[in-house]
Amino acid sequence: MKTLIAGVVAALVVAGAAAAGPVTLKANPVDSDGRVTLGDLFEGAGAASSVVVGTRAGPSIVFEAGQLQSLARQSGLDWANPTGLRRVVVRNAASAPNAATPAPASPAPGAAVPVAAARPAPVRAALAERVIARNDMVEVAYEVGGVRLTITGRAEGNAAAGQRVAVRNLQSGRAIDAVAVGPGLAVAGPAAQQARATPQFAAR
Repeated sequence: MKTLIAGVVAALVVAGAAAAGPVTLKANPVDSDGRVTLGDLFEGAGAASSVVVGTRAGPSIVFEAGQLQSLARQSGLDWANPTGLRRVVVRNAASAPNAATPAPASPAPGAAVPVAAARPAPVRAALAERVIARNDMVEVAYEVGGVRLTITGRAEGNAAAGQRVAVRNLQSGRAIDAVAVGPGLAVAGPAAQQARATPQFAAR
């Protein structure tokens, strides 16, 4: 009897794995109502698109990649994480920096087409480079002597990778002087100096 039960369980596991459909993570996952679904995260989620996997309380929410794979698998989706991401950030669609904008209307036949004046781009460039926005929830890592500690707090300003940002520890109320290294990620202590010199090093 035990052998029979074990065989049934194994068959169910294999069947579940075979039924999992491959999906692709969206390049800029966003949600519009605070309820993050598999459809907000993945292309090709199909019938599982409406499955809620998290609730965004602030401007963004951060998922661990392994956690996201498990949640997707429970709903019959297979995300292979081919680029080896560690975390996935989902932002509010209304404040996402690269939200789609409508294309301008085509001019009528024969109408003169005005030459677009050159526009300064520093503000747009700064938005494109920003990895942490004010009030984002940020995970701060502190590593020294082989010991790594992490806390989660709220950003008190905007920062691009390699820039300093103050993060308020919600438990102690103290502000931590950190350096942004990726979406929702920052480092403090000795690693912060290296991050300011090479801002891309810890976002991997």
